[in-house]
Amino acid sequence: MEQDEEGRAAASLAAARRTLRAGVEKSRALGHALARAGPRLGEIQAALPALEAAVRPIRAPRGELAAAGPHIDRAVGPAAAVLKVFDAVHGLEPPLLLPGAPGGDLPGYLAVLAQLEEARRFLAGNCGLAAQWLADIVEYLGDRDLADPRFLADLGVTLDGLKEPSGDLDGGLLAAALDILEAEFRRLLADHSAPLAMPKTGTAAVPSRVPAAAVQKLSLILDRLVANGRQDRCLAAYIDARGSVVSASLGALGLDYLRDPAQDAQALGPAVEMWGRHLEFVVRRLLESERQLCAKVFGQHKNAASPCFAEVAAQASVLDFLRFGRAVADAKKDPIKLQRLLEVFDSLNKLRLDFNRLFGGKACAEIQSQTRDLVKLLIDGAVEIFEELIVQVELQRSMPPPSDGGVPRLVNFVVEYCNRLLGDQYRPVLGQVLTIHRSWRKEVFNDRMLVDAVLNIVKALEANFDVWSKAYENAILSYLFMMNTHWHFFRHLKATKLGEILGDAWLREQEQYKDYYFSVFIRESWGALSPLLNREGLILFSKGRAMARDLVKQRLKTFNSSFDEMYCRQSSWVIPDKDLRQKMCDLVVQTIVPTYRSYLQNYGPLVEQEGNNGRYVRFTVDGMEKMLRALYMPRPRRASSFQMKHSSGNVPSAMTGLHRSTSAVK
Repeated sequence: MEQDEEGRAAASLAAARRTLRAGVEKSRALGHALARAGPRLGEIQAALPALEAAVRPIRAPRGELAAAGPHIDRAVGPAAAVLKVFDAVHGLEPPLLLPGAPGGDLPGYLAVLAQLEEARRFLAGNCGLAAQWLADIVEYLGDRDLADPRFLADLGVTLDGLKEPSGDLDGGLLAAALDILEAEFRRLLADHSAPLAMPKTGTAAVPSRVPAAAVQKLSLILDRLVANGRQDRCLAAYIDARGSVVSASLGALGLDYLRDPAQDAQALGPAVEMWGRHLEFVVRRLLESERQLCAKVFGQHKNAASPCFAEVAAQASVLDFLRFGRAVADAKKDPIKLQRLLEVFDSLNKLRLDFNRLFGGKACAEIQSQTRDLVKLLIDGAVEIFEELIVQVELQRSMPPPSDGGVPRLVNFVVEYCNRLLGDQYRPVLGQVLTIHRSWRKEVFNDRMLVDAVLNIVKALEANFDVWSKAYENAILSYLFMMNTHWHFFRHLKATKLGEILGDAWLREQEQYKDYYFSVFIRESWGALSPLLNREGLILFSKGRAMARDLVKQRLKTFNSSFDEMYCRQSSWVIPDKDLRQKMCDLVVQTIVPTYRSYLQNYGPLVEQEGNNGRYVRFTVDGMEKMLRALYMPRPRRASSFQMKHSSGNVPSAMTGLHRSTSAVK
């Protein structure tokens, strides 16, 4: 028993010792903690007034606070709504700034953007109002001393900054989204920026160069960018992209000729033809498609579409095309220049409605002005040259006719030229030009007047024939000249527009003139040689043989001399028309060779016996025929046969030779 009690006492003592030891350790730890917390307690004590103000800003009696409650509720309601919208704005940030946005869902992206714009409008309209209401409550609390003044002062400073909210209500989210849309706008333009190739002749439809889906996207993006004040940036991006497309399309055409045109009307021909085709392509296809695209993309923003298209058109070298037309109008005066002027006018006139539609706005005022000036220059220049033609034909009468009896270059030119003027290509254009010019002078013009003017040119040319024929000292050569010229009229006017107008009777008259001068020429020239080989006195009997031989010698000598003289003279003469030349040579051979052959057969033996018959029989029959058939072949002629003159008679420096245009008109 005693042992058990001793054991229990020892255990209790051990437990008490452990408890005491633990208490001592805790006391020691608490002492250390208190020592460390001393300074912190001082800080807390110093902050107690501010904490008290923050924790219990309103310290008014319950009755006064109850009276202020409704006022506080009315101000806090709008403020809570504003805060709710702020939270919604933050919720829009992920879909708007998602990498790769808007991707393939542009409508969805724009719908989210519309929510952001609506939220911004709400904040802009309500944030300041809510702040003002809260400020009114702060003032109410302060006037009634219902809250700690320091609390109210800090709250007032914060509310003053919210009364006039800045544009950055969304933290820059809208600006970032608009940047993304602008980049998408540029990308869509860049993805459809392939140049337009000039089509083959006959293709008239304007191609759809940008898919409808892309156009719709561009238009939707543009609406949002313009609505948010980015119109200028959109215009710049659009002009840059489409202007590059237009420039690339033109670069493939090779338009260097526009900037350095020739001054010679003939040399300008190919360039004017290319100019017309290229201008039609630029206006009716390239710019027409750009106008349509611009109208679709800009949609309701017509005030922006017009100047935008004008800037794109400026990069299409329209002014360069007009300056080339001006260079044609300023080229050296030449009859062929009339055709060039009519060609340029015709090209512009065909595009008149297109020009009015494309360049009718104020933004294209310079194109309109230069076009009007060019059209006036073309009309004035064309009428001046046309009215001068008959004067120039009359002035040519003082010029010498061709020394070889051929057709004057003026005749070649006028026949071909007038036929062209009355042809389908130039007649309607010239008639329109003359009509417009007369209308400026309050006068009337019709197609019959044009026909009469051309007929007067032809008749003036025909009147030159007699004057020129009398200028020849050799009458026989004048016959050849008249034969050639009238035949040229007949051959080159028959079955032509001009020939139809002149009439069959007039044409038959030209053919009759040819026949008459043909006969006179043969009779007065080669026809005079055959009688030299007559047989008078050549009776071959024994006592008269020597006398006959002398007569044969004398007549052959005379014939040879006359033949030589005529052949040498006529070997420089020409008959340009191949059929007429062959007919003439055939008749000359028939006139001379049979008589010569018969004479040699009958009387040649008389001179052959002497051994030196070459003195008298200088030509074999075959040799003579070959010589005669080689006559009248045309040769290259100098280009100075005719020149255009002023009415004073002087050769003008500005008017090139009419002869120089004869080859150009063909």
